[in-house]
Amino acid sequence: MLIPIGHENMSARRWPIITAGLIVINVVVFLFTYFNMEDQQRAVAPARAHILILAAMRPELRVRPETRQWIAAFQKSNPHTWETIKDPNHNIIDGWDAKIRLVQNPDTLQAEMDSLETEYAEAAGNSVIQQYAFTPASPRPVTYVTSMFLHGGWMHLIFNMWFLWLAGFVLEDNWGRILYTIVYFAAGVFATQVHAWANPGSITPSLGASGAVAGLMGAFLVRFPKMKIEMMWIWWFWLRPRIYRFHAAAYWLLPAWLLIEVFNGTLFGQSSGVAHWAHVGGFVFGAAAALLLKATGLEHIANATIEKKVSWTANPQIDQATEMIETNQTDAAGTLLRNMVATQPDSVDAWSLLHQIAERKSDTQACREAAQRLCEIHLKARETDLAWESFEDFIRAKGEKLPAALWFEMCRIAETQQAYARAVDEYSKLAKTWPDQRQSLMALMACARLSLKQLSQPQDALRFFQAAAASPVPHLDFEPTIEIGIRDAQKAMSPVRAADKLASSQGTGF
Repeated sequence: MLIPIGHENMSARRWPIITAGLIVINVVVFLFTYFNMEDQQRAVAPARAHILILAAMRPELRVRPETRQWIAAFQKSNPHTWETIKDPNHNIIDGWDAKIRLVQNPDTLQAEMDSLETEYAEAAGNSVIQQYAFTPASPRPVTYVTSMFLHGGWMHLIFNMWFLWLAGFVLEDNWGRILYTIVYFAAGVFATQVHAWANPGSITPSLGASGAVAGLMGAFLVRFPKMKIEMMWIWWFWLRPRIYRFHAAAYWLLPAWLLIEVFNGTLFGQSSGVAHWAHVGGFVFGAAAALLLKATGLEHIANATIEKKVSWTANPQIDQATEMIETNQTDAAGTLLRNMVATQPDSVDAWSLLHQIAERKSDTQACREAAQRLCEIHLKARETDLAWESFEDFIRAKGEKLPAALWFEMCRIAETQQAYARAVDEYSKLAKTWPDQRQSLMALMACARLSLKQLSQPQDALRFFQAAAASPVPHLDFEPTIEIGIRDAQKAMSPVRAADKLASSQGTGF
């Protein structure tokens, strides 16, 4: 199973009020509707099925206009089923079917049809799905929107809301709340209509936010094609879950998902229980909307407006300290900035100026302190590139020892950037510096994994796995992984040893 767990831009300039609001509304609606929907549908289904059977067997019976509409739509989209139930000798479906075949009196049959219509109308009137989900055979304008806020289960809700969050908050940050809201609902409506075109006459209600969310995914592809999405692959091996993480660019991951939806829609249609064509329609609409916003300049206007609202207003203390530095009053500026970070410890500007002062004065200890604090602040804000730059500043200031947790995060950044040799080097230093910390054990495991899988250095991998096995840090939870790793490293070393042995037996000539 593949699950997206994040991407490179997990921050925004403003609170994503619309995205968060949509998620909250969906969750609240789910909690108020889900637990009764199944019972409500059980009351609707028999009456609807009996109306279809009786209408097929006795076409002369009178029905209400709205009933005739969805019966005609069903007949058109399901001709084979209609012909089957039209046959008076079809297989008996239930007790009612067996009983109604014995009735020949037209008045009695008409009374039964009237009774079924009344029963169906009452059951449908009490059913959330019948009232607010979208049914292609009997579409109502309001259901194009209300169906977006209904979900058929916990996993349906969770996955839709998670995808909504990942794609939504960055688009809201770039488009602004008004354009973002318009595109979201328009994509949902268009996706629902595509579903209706693909399944004309279907009496199966459709529900969920996936069409609108697919629209955001299409827009995300157009707006951020090169952004790397972090994926988690979960599979089972010998009854044990295995988890593998990797990064994939949006420009191939999202089109691959779209092609899968096209394939499933073509092969299975609605029989899989998933509205694949709604996903396709929403995705295409979202991509087209993103292109249109870019071409017309509306995106640029919205983005400029947001930037103006959130533009940085200089802190008077920062202005004063900057002027002092420019006039070589570094000591006074340092005192001012120290007082400032005492009350505002996460001020990037203050710590950046303190680092600048320390560099001017060749004060390596102060440089290390400022670089470390900037590293922590940028990590907290998920600004990994800036955090890594601050880490490099720390190294240039001859820094040799970071707190274990912070150092481990820096190692992970190097690994994410695919600088595997550098990552192993930093992981190894961490393990030696903090041998009694939990991060030390995790660092040794990371060194072993990267040496074996990425650097093709099984000897080093074996050494790191053995060091992890001998670690003073409690590691019962890692023992199975360590044992498997040792065996894999030894197995990978076998061909190397065989080649060395063959070379030594042949001797060396000059």
